[in-house]
Amino acid sequence: MHIAFITPEYPHPNFKGSIGGIGTFTKNLADELVKKGERVTVFVHSQNKAEVYNENGIEIHFVIKKRVKGITWYTNRRVFNKYVNKIILKNKIEVIEAPEWTGFTAFMNFKCPLLIRLHGSDTYFCDLENRPVKKKNKFFEKAALNGADRIIGVSSFVGLKTKELFGVKKEIDTIYNAISSCGFNPNHQQIKARSLLYFGTLIRKKGVLEIAKMFNELVAVDEEVTLVLLGKDNKDIFTRASTLSMIEDFLSEKAKQKVSYVEAVPYNQVINYIQQAEVVLLPSFAEAFPMTWLEAMSMEKKLITSNIGWAKELMIDGVTGFMIDPTNTEDFKNKTLTLLNNPEEADKMARNARQRIVDVFDMNKIIIENIKLYNHIKL
Repeated sequence: MHIAFITPEYPHPNFKGSIGGIGTFTKNLADELVKKGERVTVFVHSQNKAEVYNENGIEIHFVIKKRVKGITWYTNRRVFNKYVNKIILKNKIEVIEAPEWTGFTAFMNFKCPLLIRLHGSDTYFCDLENRPVKKKNKFFEKAALNGADRIIGVSSFVGLKTKELFGVKKEIDTIYNAISSCGFNPNHQQIKARSLLYFGTLIRKKGVLEIAKMFNELVAVDEEVTLVLLGKDNKDIFTRASTLSMIEDFLSEKAKQKVSYVEAVPYNQVINYIQQAEVVLLPSFAEAFPMTWLEAMSMEKKLITSNIGWAKELMIDGVTGFMIDPTNTEDFKNKTLTLLNNPEEADKMARNARQRIVDVFDMNKIIIENIKLYNHIKL
């Protein structure tokens, strides 16, 4: 079977933008499909340069953005759709998949069935963050969903919320995000004692401001604790200021001495930072089913996450780590101290976290569900 993916990002040396969950998911799934003997093509849209690569058996097309003043939204979609259809027919692609984010596939018609996988639309994230969505984005996202032959959610929560927000009548099943537990193995030899890590984009919705508030309280009672913030800085959606500068404004002088900032590093280097951390902090307000959580759990990390929506489908509070309300600074601090000061209890939770990935969310199991899905769609 020949499967294709449409994505705005992809972990490749020549990709110039930042890599988020969609890019990570696409690469992981593509790699596993190739291992299973499937043929895979990836179309990375809206690029500055047109290029084609072959990497690990995956054909990767960087498709140039067609800009025409005032109507780029139309010309870019039209040129992309025409290019992809040419490759579909030439290479006999049988199923093509895309995310719903900003509705890029709206009004496109492909020469094979289209699967939309819900990783979280702009409308979805705006709803979770209680902020207004751009009417243009909601319009295109709804059109993209209506144009799909099949819709799948990466969590039950994102599927139900999408149905509610867009009035989707189609059935939305769930196939969870997954990870190769063999590729994200524990390595406790490198752990730096009393070290905390956040990794991901520095953006309000990820709970990074709440981490700063909590860390102020933590260093007041623990002078040995340190914090690493790993990820690309981002302009705040409300203030338009640098999120990193906002974090620094929150931090006390004492806390600032204990915080290190590392700008985004290549994807394969992130693992080193996760391995070195004693506790990982991922208190996000808005996710669909985050790859960062899967990675940390697979690597057997002591973990604190938020307790919102999707979280209860992945984490088990007090068993695989702690789930907290990110705005409850006192509870956040106390749970972090519990993981730092009670190694026996914390280590048990970390082992449970990895075991949950192995038992439920390992790619070896979930890849079979995806292949069955693609076979069903192509008929």
